[in-house]
Amino acid sequence: MNVHDFTVATADGGKQSLGDYAGRVLLIVNVASKCGMTPQYAGLEALHREFGPRGLQVLGFPCNQFGGQEPGTDEEIQDFCSINYDVTFPVLAKVDVNGPDAAPLYDHLRAQAPGDFGPGHFLYERIMKTRPEAADTDEVRWNFTKFLVGKDGTVVRRYESNIAPEKIGEDLAAMLS
Repeated sequence: MNVHDFTVATADGGKQSLGDYAGRVLLIVNVASKCGMTPQYAGLEALHREFGPRGLQVLGFPCNQFGGQEPGTDEEIQDFCSINYDVTFPVLAKVDVNGPDAAPLYDHLRAQAPGDFGPGHFLYERIMKTRPEAADTDEVRWNFTKFLVGKDGTVVRRYESNIAPEKIGEDLAAMLS
């Protein structure tokens, strides 16, 4: 099984087969509108515009599991992204990325790229105080965690939320050359 085997809900209530993106590099990101990292939307859009013509597809998945930082409806989220960040990449329907109601895509992403979130990570102490059960698991730990997926649908790498989109450019350039 790979990422292309999944179908996800779109913000307008439809369905999107990720198989439609076969042959493209994907950057899958859980996003939020009321987070200190929300300005990463600008960096994601810049990546989309720079690398999209070369085969990159950014996909945003709104999630309200981290501090209630994505409380809006799918329609409100679409408006926010368009008005504030001129987002042109798909921002899909709101999902859970952890727990029993997690989107199956995110169960797969987490299993394939568990991440690195130990002492020294900027959110480690905060998570240890509020969600210590998440520290040593494959859980997505915060908004704007990014998963890089190869053209064949294989999960290549996970970038924790503190990695700005701009820092992923070299990896994208190498994958798209």
